[in-house]
Amino acid sequence: MTFADAKQRFSSRVADYVRCRPGYPAALIGLLGDQCGLKPEHVIADIGSGTGLLSKVFLENGNCVIGVEPNAEMRAAGREFLAAHEKFSTVSGSAEATTLADGSVNFVTAAQAFHWFEPAATEREFRRILTPGGWVVVMWNERRIGETAFGRAYEDVLVRYGTDYAKVKEAYPETRGMEGFFGKDRVRRFELPNFQEFDFAGLAGRLRSSSYAPREGDRKFAPMMSALREIFLANQKGGTVRMEYTTQIYAGRLGSARTAG
Repeated sequence: MTFADAKQRFSSRVADYVRCRPGYPAALIGLLGDQCGLKPEHVIADIGSGTGLLSKVFLENGNCVIGVEPNAEMRAAGREFLAAHEKFSTVSGSAEATTLADGSVNFVTAAQAFHWFEPAATEREFRRILTPGGWVVVMWNERRIGETAFGRAYEDVLVRYGTDYAKVKEAYPETRGMEGFFGKDRVRRFELPNFQEFDFAGLAGRLRSSSYAPREGDRKFAPMMSALREIFLANQKGGTVRMEYTTQIYAGRLGSARTAG
């Protein structure tokens, strides 16, 4: 499933995205080192790099990271967020047309972004820019909905007020979809725990950062924020709530090039 507005959906949400979206566990580096041979000298193309949350993890490992991001506002935010890292650069490009040279990167990564890509064109482009034997790593932070009263209540707010929440949620890939992309038996799946703690301002920013959250001025915005405050007050402890995630990770090498017909 693709979305016609995918490259611009976050233009008005950048500030909240920078402040309130979850990062990625530091344990990711060790996992990719053990399972995929990741080394500090490897070059990473972070596709849909956004504000740089995943890029930061690799930069702190010593990797050279090229952020490929089609949205100008997100790209500028990523450049500012990672300004202290000399090994970071960013280009205006997409999963389907990165602008990178043939065989120029050892790893291609995509965090919280793969569901926006057009699969066939993305596969061709990833194959083109990867070195022989290079890896593709796809990941996202998945909220653990059913384990806490807060998690269930937050999900209910999204279902009631989200503009196209069900469509976006449905678009996230699962194992079968990832096998279809990589080729059967060519992808490995891993999980890592992750979480955030929020005061109400942070929780509100987290919700506003979502592409399916109504914007201020929409008739659903005020009722949504009122419902959010209610669930915060009902579930907070010491002035904060905890949002639990599982970081879902798929890593693999692309199979043989596919031919038409």
